[in-house]
Amino acid sequence: MDYNVNSYKGSDDYIASKPLMEIVNVAVALGKPLVIKGEPGTGKTLLAHSIAKALGKKLIIWNIKSTTKAKDGLYVYDTVQRLNDARFKDKDISDIRQYIKLGKLGQAFASPEQVVLLIDEIDKADIEFPNDLLNELDEMSFHIPELDEEIRAKHRPIVIITSNSEKELPDAFLRRCIFHYIEFPDEEMMERIVKVHYPDIETKLIREAIKKFYWIREVDGLRKKPSTSELLDWIKALALGGINPEKITTEIPFLGTLLKNELDTGRFVRLSSAQGGFGFRRR
Repeated sequence: MDYNVNSYKGSDDYIASKPLMEIVNVAVALGKPLVIKGEPGTGKTLLAHSIAKALGKKLIIWNIKSTTKAKDGLYVYDTVQRLNDARFKDKDISDIRQYIKLGKLGQAFASPEQVVLLIDEIDKADIEFPNDLLNELDEMSFHIPELDEEIRAKHRPIVIITSNSEKELPDAFLRRCIFHYIEFPDEEMMERIVKVHYPDIETKLIREAIKKFYWIREVDGLRKKPSTSELLDWIKALALGGINPEKITTEIPFLGTLLKNELDTGRFVRLSSAQGGFGFRRR
């Protein structure tokens, strides 16, 4: 795909692969939501931040919870506040408009400029949640019965939807979206990512830490493999602790920054005892 000046090419704080850049630009060009999947730590949520920054657009974030309903993203009619105002009789309650608050999707539609809308962790909601959004995302509009008004998008937002695969998304929903799975970065890409965050940490320490990090991820039976965020925390801890890069080849200082499960930690303690240390074969 040929990139123009307004296309997404990553940002100074987010390293995007070529396939990811291309699929973002396809979704923007087609005006379709982009569903992003990938294991934790692959930068799904941060992608929306990067797109907004790179394209110079406002970011609106809709964090999805288990109790979230599709209507919450459109608008909320604050009946409780209206009843309180009626009770104390200190405000004119005849104007219902003052009790209508737009949700995140409603704000994106009503924005005078195109925005980036992040619908984060959509699979946390009820299974019907994605289907309940189909019409609004297709038509880019919704009706507010209390006002008898139609809210129609002034500009079609760039919609990024993240999923952790906790639930399968409905086929009818996916047919209306663009999809991309972010592969876990290889060692070369990971080094570039780490250097974006820590440009002043010595390269040798970063490389030795990355080698050990990928070695840990390949150990069978881990309940939770360490992700990019754990690696970044670990490298920072190593640097702050003044750890010599050579030490990482035989030890794992600050193991608790990488493994967040007692079964995984116990497994490595046993592995260390059996092998006489955390050494690993260099590639």
